[in-house]
This record gives sequence, structure tokens and C-alpha cells, in this order.
Amino acid sequence: MFAELIDRRHHTGNVRAMSYARQLPEATRMRAEAMGDDGSRWIAALDASMAHLEETWVARFGTVLRGGSESLVAEATLADGREAVVKVGLPAYGDLSGEARVYALAGGRGYAELLAWDRSVNALLLERLGAPLRDAFATTEAQLAALCRTLEDAWVTVPDAQGLMTGAEKARWLKDFIEEKWSALGRPCDRATRDRALSFAEEREEAFTPANAVLVHGDAHAENALLAPSLAGGRFKFVDPDGLHAEKACDLAVPMREWSTELLAGDTGRLARERCEMLAAATAVDATAIWQWGYMERVSTGLTMLDIGMREEGLESLAVAERIRRS
Repeated sequence: MFAELIDRRHHTGNVRAMSYARQLPEATRMRAEAMGDDGSRWIAALDASMAHLEETWVARFGTVLRGGSESLVAEATLADGREAVVKVGLPAYGDLSGEARVYALAGGRGYAELLAWDRSVNALLLERLGAPLRDAFATTEAQLAALCRTLEDAWVTVPDAQGLMTGAEKARWLKDFIEEKWSALGRPCDRATRDRALSFAEEREEAFTPANAVLVHGDAHAENALLAPSLAGGRFKFVDPDGLHAEKACDLAVPMREWSTELLAGDTGRLARERCEMLAAATAVDATAIWQWGYMERVSTGLTMLDIGMREEGLESLAVAERIRRS
């Protein structure tokens, strides 16, 4: 069968003739080049790595997909006709072992199914999913409701941390990050806003208990949830997990930090509280925990955006945090 796939590829004249290195997303190429020799070697070896994976997995690779900044992602077709995607991560930046662990723990529930993992070239083979959740719904409310349904599918109970970061460690990391970046970036929001985020981080660290922890995605926004053709009712599955062992509210911080423009356009504090209450009601998760995770996630995200040059978006996120604090 693999010989037939190779023959088909030569006849269509697409995949083997093209260079994956030449089709890298620009953001991935820039990050690889910024790595120096390691990144240059990764780019130079990319075509050979893809050929190795095609042979190992008995697959035919196709169109390179756009987006992302730490990997190459391309369509794949397996020998039995199943459609998949291959993801090859940058060294250091894009170590996919953590993602592989999350996909394996989830076992296809709420996450793309892991079909194969090749540690030697840092590559995953995943079931192919459809369009992102963001494209499926016109309103923020509908997107939030669909995200909640998808999270409930994905919150798998695991016996222990399985090598993943815990909720306590995540809260501590956010606290340290906010303290460091707030000073390094010239105090871009007022001290009281920073202190509120630090206080919430301390509370969530103290509140962590393994008994209430589940497998948490860690970056559950509407671009990371893709339509799952295999599931009835227009349901979605997650991709690109950070992977944590934490309370469910940790995942609900992400929809709390999104859609800043909408929050700034009205009574920011009231709109944020209404969103928090909606998420709590939809998932039966404690509203206080959602509020605290959401606030510190918003402040840390604003600082991150400023740090990478997204000044307008970063200041907008921090402006929401300041308004919420004053409300």
C-alpha cells in the first residue's frame, strides 16, 4: 500500500516534489531562524524528517496548513484512507512530548485522537478535524456556550499529575511572571491592578487539591477547538493543549480573558461579572475560582502582549483589568 501511495504522489506531482522547508509558516520560520544553528539545522532536515514520517506511518502528506509559530502542520492521508494531520515541532520551543501526553491521557475524549508520536523527530500524527469553533457561531454568547460543552467533554479525571504542571504550580508561575514583567515593562498598569492579580494567584495556589483536579487544556480558546466530524450534533475537540492537572476553573480563565473590546464598550465590570456567572452556570464550577483565574490570566496576557510587541492589544487587556478592579 505504501508503494501505491508513493506512486500516486509522483503522478499528482504535489507532495514529494515540494519542499516543506520552503512552505513553513512565516512565524515558524522567523522563530527557527532566531534560534541560530539549531533552528537552521531543523529547517535543513525538515524534508528528510517528513520523508521518514511518511515511511514510518505509511502515510501521504499534503498541503501545509497556515498558522502557528512553533511547528509545521500538514494534511495527511493514511493507508486505510483516514484523514489526519502531521505536526512537527521546533526543538526547544515546540517540544511536543507534553502534547502527546495530554492526547494520550484524553484518549480522544474532548481532544483530537492521537494516532502516532515519533519522539526522534518531535512529531505527532492526529485525527483531522474541521473548522474552528470561532467560525461556527456569530455571537460571543454562542461561542462561550460551545466552549463550555467542549470543556465538559475534555475534563478527564486522571489519578495524579502524570508529569503535568499542577494548578498550584501554574498559579505560582503566573504570580512570578506578573511580578517580573510588570517591573520589566515599566509598570504598564497601576500597582493595585497588579496586586489584585498577585493576591488571586496566592489564593488559587493555596486552594489547589489533587482531589478536585482534572486534565486541563490550559489555552482553551475558540481557535483551539475544532469541529469533530466524527461526533454528532456539531461538537468540537481541542488541539494544541498546554496540559495541566488543575481545577476546572483554570480552563475557564481563558474565555474570561477574551473579547476585551466588547467588555470595554459597555459597563466593563458588570459585563465581566455576567460572563463569569454564565460560565459558572453552564459548567457548575465555582464562580469565585473562575473570577480569580480569569483576572490573573487577563493581567498576565496583557503583559505578554506588550512584551512581544502587541501594544494595542496588551493595553486593552490591562485596561479591562483596571476597570474590573475599580468596579
